[in-house]
Amino acid sequence: MIKKLRIKFVIINMSIVTIMLCVILGLVFYFTRVSLEAESINMMQNIANRPFQLGVPNELGEDVRLPFFTIQLGPRGEVMETGGGYYDLSDREFLDYLINATITSPRTFAVIEEYNLRYYRVDTPLNHFLVFSDISSERATLNNMMRSCLIIGALSFLVFLGISIELSKWAVKPVELAWKQQRQFVADASHELKTPLTVIITNAELAQCPEYDEESKQKFLGSILTMSRQMRGLIEQMLELARADNYDFIRNTEVVDFSKLVSDAILPFEPVFFERGLNLTTKIDENIKVKGSKDQLCQVLDVLLDNAQKYSKEAGTTWVTLKRLGRGRCLLVVANEGDSIPPEETKNIFKRFYRIDKARSRTCSFGLGLSIAETVVTQHRGKIWVESRTGINYFHVELPCS
Repeated sequence: MIKKLRIKFVIINMSIVTIMLCVILGLVFYFTRVSLEAESINMMQNIANRPFQLGVPNELGEDVRLPFFTIQLGPRGEVMETGGGYYDLSDREFLDYLINATITSPRTFAVIEEYNLRYYRVDTPLNHFLVFSDISSERATLNNMMRSCLIIGALSFLVFLGISIELSKWAVKPVELAWKQQRQFVADASHELKTPLTVIITNAELAQCPEYDEESKQKFLGSILTMSRQMRGLIEQMLELARADNYDFIRNTEVVDFSKLVSDAILPFEPVFFERGLNLTTKIDENIKVKGSKDQLCQVLDVLLDNAQKYSKEAGTTWVTLKRLGRGRCLLVVANEGDSIPPEETKNIFKRFYRIDKARSRTCSFGLGLSIAETVVTQHRGKIWVESRTGINYFHVELPCS
């Protein structure tokens, strides 16, 4: 799919480039041709307007840039005078052909293709004045320009093709990353669901066996219920993550008293920390307000506090701090004493289904909580990161204040 997407990107890009090159080079060629033709006609008109000042061609002025000659005809079409100096006008057959082609033509100026001559005719009641200009150099210039345009166009096409190929790699990189993440997500989700399903199926089959007594069957049913609840928790987290990925989920925002929200979110966790023999310390600045979804922000706090109580060391302490920062931002820090997080894992820890310790799945941790928290914080124009030093893991959440 990614390869087809890159090919489509290159085709569309090169189609646009080709059309632009054709239009630009075509306009350059067209305006050059029109300019040369207009210059030639203007020269011939100037010569026709001065029929008695022909003399030497080089003395006619700067407007004469092409070889030319003139023919003046009488009332009956006889040649009265010729001039120019660039051509041998002694060939009568040649002159008769030019005179016949010019006089019989309804156009005042045109091109005689056989001789590469452009003519301009001035008719008066007493005579006809004909000016002929050699356009060989004009056509040679246009032919050279055509070849140059084709070469420039071909080279430009190849250069843009190379650029488009490189740009296609850059353009589809987010799509490729999302595609890999999606495949990894499906693989990880399937793996996480496979284990409880296997346990459920196995225990259900054992519960149906007649050789087991009622007490054993109750144990089997208890295992089925436990695994079913674990699966429900995983599916709920996956649905929550899907909702968090939807950019419209915080469309209905409000001004939230973040200080009160943090204080309220801590209350349900105090008994949990107390039962596990853990210490919970808070320091919350008052009247800090942010704009966003109250439920989603509360979920971030639930994830961080649940993560802290799960992975704190025995009789460890957890610190929750909320304070103002400069430039209208606030910082929430949830720190707990526990196993240090290696520096190389500080970014991976927010990936979906990622767990530093694979055995953490036994604690019903599926590796989705921090990923959900990161998505929610990002949607609120904030950022989340983790630092680990001296046996304490610090989870930072920075948000803009309202």
